[in-house]
Amino acid sequence: QVQLVESGGGFVQAGGSLRLSCAASGSTFSANAMGWYRQAPGKQRELVAAISVGGETYYAHSVKGRFTISRDNAKTTVYLQMNSLRPEDTSVYYCNVGGDYSGNFYWESHYWGQGTQVTVSS
Repeated sequence: QVQLVESGGGFVQAGGSLRLSCAASGSTFSANAMGWYRQAPGKQRELVAAISVGGETYYAHSVKGRFTISRDNAKTTVYLQMNSLRPEDTSVYYCNVGGDYSGNFYWESHYWGQGTQVTVSS
């Protein structure tokens, strides 16, 4: 049974940093892409960042240059380093593993983390 455990969310002031982690167990995803999504109240879920098996990355325009996605295949873990956080980054962040990445596009899988709240104060 696949389990995804997210951690690292919290409350931070604008300009601060947080690092999100998503650890997968029950299956290996080293041959799959991974991604991070976020969803704010009343808004649609959006893809924030994705990383391919080979390390190619995609970032939403709103986070490019501030966020960095990385992965550790040995630990089957995906990370999202978030710097220079802004109030508009406030959202619930979800990891997605087991997806596909090609042509700068990420196809999500049905494996989702439980979500972690990130709140950025102004």
